[in-house]
Amino acid sequence: MDSFVGWDGTLWTLLWQILGVSGAAVFYGRFYIQWIVSERAGRSVVPVAFWYMSGAGSVALLFYGVFYKHSPVAALSHCFNSVIYARNLVHIWNEKGALTRRAALLFQGGVGLFVLAGLAMVACTWLYEYHQTHQETRAVIVRTWLWIGVGVVGQALFAARFAVQWLVTEVRRRSVIPPAFWYLSIVASLLLMSSHVQRREWLYALGLVVTLPVYVRNIMLIRAGQETAEE
Repeated sequence: MDSFVGWDGTLWTLLWQILGVSGAAVFYGRFYIQWIVSERAGRSVVPVAFWYMSGAGSVALLFYGVFYKHSPVAALSHCFNSVIYARNLVHIWNEKGALTRRAALLFQGGVGLFVLAGLAMVACTWLYEYHQTHQETRAVIVRTWLWIGVGVVGQALFAARFAVQWLVTEVRRRSVIPPAFWYLSIVASLLLMSSHVQRREWLYALGLVVTLPVYVRNIMLIRAGQETAEE
């Protein structure tokens, strides 16, 4: 019986790791799908698959960050962005005429309930971090929350990029990625990456590193397109 319990614990650890790696592959890999499509089109393009991968990968990384890594920054990073991913999908489905009003309300209502549940998970994760550190020395507490603060600023910029994208999308009534999105992505990635590295959350840090070339390439494609249009 004891050996079974030990095996079971090891199995759960393995399952969480598989979930995290799979979620990271989907979430961060979405930008490589976007890169491939953009290179073929010769301009910065965001395929529909990008938004599906965003939602699925983010949910996996939220659960991994909350229940396995107990990471305040990761929990915050993957809670509220589901609203923006869902909203882009609604616009895409509406463009294709594949979504009724009732279906749109049900879908967005489901996303809203998920975000509320995510908010509770974020709160629990931050309380867990507080209880883990409140008996440490002052220097450790300051260092811990300083780097969490760096991650929060990075996530705020990540949220800002999607807020800008969401605003442009709502104004144009179709899913659009403005150039500011990519500039904000670079700055936010560097801040979040430094926070995750300091906290030894390597999966998130590595995912952020591998997306940096994609951001830079999108900026290059946008600039190339602007120069062509001016000519």
